[in-house]
Amino acid sequence: MTRVPLAEQMRPTKLSEVIGHSSLLGENELLYKITKNKQPVSLVLWGPPGTGKTTLARIIANETGADFVEISAVIAKKKDVEQVIERAKQNWNLEIRTILFIDEIHRFNKAQQDAFLPHVESGLITLIGATTENPSFEVISPLLSRTRVVTLQKLNDDDIAKIIKHALKKINKTKNVSGEAIDYLAHLSGGDARVALGNLEIALQMDQKVTPETVKIAASKKVPVYDKNGDMHYNIISAFIKSMRGGDVEATLYYLSRMIDAGEDPKFIARRMIIFASEDVGLEGNGALSLAVAAFQAVERVGLPEAAYNLYHCATALARSNKSREVTDLMHSAQALAQKYPDAAVPLHIRNAPTKLMKDLDYGKDYEWKAGYKPGKGFLPDEISNS
Repeated sequence: MTRVPLAEQMRPTKLSEVIGHSSLLGENELLYKITKNKQPVSLVLWGPPGTGKTTLARIIANETGADFVEISAVIAKKKDVEQVIERAKQNWNLEIRTILFIDEIHRFNKAQQDAFLPHVESGLITLIGATTENPSFEVISPLLSRTRVVTLQKLNDDDIAKIIKHALKKINKTKNVSGEAIDYLAHLSGGDARVALGNLEIALQMDQKVTPETVKIAASKKVPVYDKNGDMHYNIISAFIKSMRGGDVEATLYYLSRMIDAGEDPKFIARRMIIFASEDVGLEGNGALSLAVAAFQAVERVGLPEAAYNLYHCATALARSNKSREVTDLMHSAQALAQKYPDAAVPLHIRNAPTKLMKDLDYGKDYEWKAGYKPGKGFLPDEISNS
């Protein structure tokens, strides 16, 4: 019995063997042209885990006849980088291209990424980076400008099911897994082919006849794909806020549930609702801010799981509330005015006059201490009132 994991056994070696990503692999697309013309270019492969970033990098190297060097940004040291450059120089003399694949390139800091820049510019190495994070934020601009970003979407259930069936055929286990079990494996994968094949491998070891129940035990629990410091964190909270803004309660609570299930900090969610209460509900519902603050306090004092009631209560109320951007617009207008006139003098008639000298200088002159009093000269500095 081979000790190589099933996911590794099933890794495609040709572009024609890749399942999914049809929009990226057509005859008019970049990856196809790279392999057909045997002319590799520097790329950043951006996508969720298990979507084939490493596989595509290896295929490009294989089909273009390049020397493939793979390092992980998590564990690579300066010495590793120096060895890669030296190897690339030797390849250059032999007229062999060198493809350097950096897994999790977003883990390299600016200085480390800068080190590759001259060698990418000179053509000594062709760089292919893989990242699950938005390269706009994680890859330095000079390096990004010299690469092409290829965005990989997570595989859908049909793609995953095809990969599973292909694997079962290759290992001669087609009759061992029911169609319902294949569908369940695909659903539990979260678009990650490695997860699907890993669960399949465990299920096959457990039972000769794999059923959905076998898969459930093998998978234990579907773990949400959610990085609290990455794109998913920002995408989900953005969807949550926009759903509240649009008054869609079902969508609001769906995204709230995803955040809670994934282990998001409930105080982060509550803080966002406090901001939303003033930013988006504002004067249309003056009780919204009090409710949001109360929800935050409840989360602090009660904690999950019971504080979920408070979060769902507040989110539902905010989604159903009438919305007003008046406070937000007034705030932005006032901020712009303060930035334009940062040093404008406060009018004399509304200045405080605690001493006789100040009164002699007309501080507070003719101001009347009564509710709603509006002086004839107004409240704003003259240069603003006259502009």
